[in-house]
Amino acid sequence: MPGTILLWLLATILLTTVFSAEAQQATKIPRIGYLSGQPQSEGPIRARLEAFQTGLRELGYVEGKNIRIEYRHAEGRFERLPELAAELVHLKVEVIMTAGEAQISAAKQATSTIPIVMGLVGDAVDQGFVASLARPGGNITGLSILAFETAGKRLELLRETVPKATRMAILWNANHKGKRIEFKNTEIVARDMKVQLQSVEVREPGDFAVAFSAITKTHPQALVILTEGLTRNHRREITDFTTKKRLPMIAELKEFAEAGGLMTYGPDEADLFRRAATYVDKILKGAKPADLPVEQPTKFELVINLKTAKQIGLTIPQRVLLKADRVIK
Repeated sequence: MPGTILLWLLATILLTTVFSAEAQQATKIPRIGYLSGQPQSEGPIRARLEAFQTGLRELGYVEGKNIRIEYRHAEGRFERLPELAAELVHLKVEVIMTAGEAQISAAKQATSTIPIVMGLVGDAVDQGFVASLARPGGNITGLSILAFETAGKRLELLRETVPKATRMAILWNANHKGKRIEFKNTEIVARDMKVQLQSVEVREPGDFAVAFSAITKTHPQALVILTEGLTRNHRREITDFTTKKRLPMIAELKEFAEAGGLMTYGPDEADLFRRAATYVDKILKGAKPADLPVEQPTKFELVINLKTAKQIGLTIPQRVLLKADRVIK
């Protein structure tokens, strides 16, 4: 009898252990790696993350309950990105969420198997992140910020704001392949509008002083900024320059208007990051990044800084103001 009881107790313990292990496995919380390069203290960068978190909540994910997010922020020290990406791979996260060419490159170098979702990128094909937008083909997918047709729209908005402007300068990073296409599109629109367009190229941080000097010498009546990492990181210098020179300008992303630029027109970044959550959801449910097409922007916003308009002595036409999604006063 004692032997029977002992066997029963051992069997009970064994079954309890098995069931406990199965229960833990069944309730395993998936982990997302969130890789960011810029300082989180910056409003636009913080807004990206909040939009992504909002997108997850809308899909039923509650952080700490049915999903866990491992945050890794380089805080502007981009040389740390490979190390931080490697940390996320070591943690065996189910998916890595990131944005920007440097961040995506770091994640791509760190893993060829863990799915990577791009919240925002320029030309994903040209950068070698995906084989094509329709069929990415690897472990990377997500959203592209490219919308070449908006280049012409920005020029039209600037001309509508400054009707007498027939000479404009365009500041752009000539090393950025995606911006070469955007520059050519802008040139075509400029010719149709009979606008003389002065190309002012930058390739590295030290080029801005020379670029500003070139713009000052030719006295254009307005300035177009093609936005990517280099010009974005120097947006405060650019907007300070345009305000000092009383030069109407338009850029792509609203950070320029928030930094003191006159106006911006381009994709709504918050919308892109909110939509990125749907990619994470699909991947967690078994979808393969290779089969999820890269999406392009569907929502755009026009932001006008009326305070800057007053500083440079410009009256924004009412018809342009009525088109604005946001007006900074």
